[in-house]
Amino acid sequence: MIHSDAKAEYVCTGPRVGLRPFRPEDGPEFTRRARESRELHHPWLFPPTAQAEYEPYASRLTGEDPGRAGFLVCERDGGAIAGFININNIVRGAFLCGALGYGAFAHAAGRGLMAEGLDLLIGHAFGGMALHRLEANVQPGNTASIALVRGRGFRLEGLSPDFLFIDGAWRDHERWAITHTDTRQRYSQR
Repeated sequence: MIHSDAKAEYVCTGPRVGLRPFRPEDGPEFTRRARESRELHHPWLFPPTAQAEYEPYASRLTGEDPGRAGFLVCERDGGAIAGFININNIVRGAFLCGALGYGAFAHAAGRGLMAEGLDLLIGHAFGGMALHRLEANVQPGNTASIALVRGRGFRLEGLSPDFLFIDGAWRDHERWAITHTDTRQRYSQR
């Protein structure tokens, strides 16, 4: 299912993509794209590939849990879902931080759509969401993901051994981060 470009749905927009919240009716397209992208995602990422998995996943990202916010990266020309960016473990108070989880779908990989989407998300996180810091924890061998965050201005802060349990084992992750202070000019609220 392809959705029309409805600006009112978008939290923010760029020249080629817009960010919008997950919706229940996105399940069929999201899960189809996830199934088509299994080879691209393995062994780094395992988004829902069936409607029964999508429903609780999307529900957690759309207001049920104040510690999470999820956004679909959609092509403005036709509305196809290009990928997703989630902010997990949002902490308020003195920390004002969230941890990113993200993935491009195979049909959109290598086209710069996720870079544009992450730029939009950073502007929204530091603007409307009033966060100060975003973190991305990336497995050292995931060169595409590292290039994405590095290209957006994230800095490498270190290595966390056995950080997350993924694909049946505890995996090391590099810690990448960016703060609002680092990027005031580049990521002003759009």
